[in-house]
Amino acid sequence: MKFIRKFVDHNYRHFNAAALKNASRAYVDFLDKGGKMFMTLAGAMSTAEIGLSFAEMIRKNKVHAISCTGANLEEDIFNLVAHNHYKLIPNYRYLSTEDEVKLLKGKYNRVTDTCIPEEEAFRRIEKHIIELWTEAEVQDKRHFPYEYIYKLIRRRSLKKHYQINPKDSWLVAACEKNLPIFTPGWEDSTIGNIFAANILKGKVKSSSIIKSGIEQMIELIGWYKKTSLKNPIGFFQIGGGIAGDFPICVVPLIEQDLKTKCRLWSYFCQISDSTTSYGSYSGAVPNEKITWGKLGPKTPSFIIESDASIVAPIMFGYILDN
Repeated sequence: MKFIRKFVDHNYRHFNAAALKNASRAYVDFLDKGGKMFMTLAGAMSTAEIGLSFAEMIRKNKVHAISCTGANLEEDIFNLVAHNHYKLIPNYRYLSTEDEVKLLKGKYNRVTDTCIPEEEAFRRIEKHIIELWTEAEVQDKRHFPYEYIYKLIRRRSLKKHYQINPKDSWLVAACEKNLPIFTPGWEDSTIGNIFAANILKGKVKSSSIIKSGIEQMIELIGWYKKTSLKNPIGFFQIGGGIAGDFPICVVPLIEQDLKTKCRLWSYFCQISDSTTSYGSYSGAVPNEKITWGKLGPKTPSFIIESDASIVAPIMFGYILDN
């Protein structure tokens, strides 16, 4: 990894390459000056094994809080316990509908070129997570979705099933650092679906053992206000969607709705393959966020229009290459 910064500094001089270099340099400078970084993960970054580089970012204190989709929260754990059973489909662009039906019947759920095995991933986690939900009911406890995942990791009941080195799991790293993870729209995930199904089947009696999206926003407000008292906070967005939309709103919420003065986001970078179009938030240029009270006119802001599975590991390597 030691060669990455030198390579990027020499070769990445124009267009999206220059944006990558400049954003990486600004990230390093931001942390060196005492900044804290808030990271958002959209898309299927966990299935893309972003943990290979992202876990080290967490361990080296380059990330201080995370917002991700429910899918990213669970798919890192799926990969941890079922990696050897995943099926790669390099020719996925040429699959027929009949080929897709074969994968369905074989209980392989395809994410672009990678198929997640239902039995070894979903069902292996299911029985353990239901136990935690049942315990929470008995104890009359309520937790955020990520806290149940941390409980799974800390209980070590899954350890015998690990099929990758846990140092390559970003969730294991986050658990070790006890980072807060916000998962807006958690219901839109396999484990969220399993939770709803078990409520209907009567195996889990109360939906209230999962803290709601509003409660997550209230928790985020508290984290942002407390952290920003001492440190500026940056926003690094991988992809678009709710993982980014949800947390970036916390600043105008505090200022405009709570009528409390706070710092704006003090660094912004997005890796996106979404185009700028009418009404597109994921493809909106950073300047648009100034009008919403999220960024300031002098906030270091970058957008890298490229594939996050290529860009993020290079940027992380650059940031870690001290």
